[in-house]
Amino acid sequence: MSKDNQGDLWEVFIQPKAGRPHKHVGSLHAYDKEMAMKSARDLYTRRQEGVGIWIVKAEEIISSQAADAESFFDPADDKIYRHPTFYELPDGIKHI
Repeated sequence: MSKDNQGDLWEVFIQPKAGRPHKHVGSLHAYDKEMAMKSARDLYTRRQEGVGIWIVKAEEIISSQAADAESFFDPADDKIYRHPTFYELPDGIKHI
């Protein structure tokens, strides 16, 4: 729990329509998951902006570090077949 007595920091993700991916919309402070869910609903879906909500404690999110980017992401640079420009598409193929 945060030392400023606002509760834990939670990250909020909203699904705009069924079948669509959730998108990060913001953060909020809450003391427990029930309070966080109700607050997320009240803050981020007042105008029916979504059909689904995910909340995640900010302290539970694991991310790569900018300082490690070179060693973390560079190993893929030597695998050109992972890039779509490596492949030639036949004429007539659309929407790829």
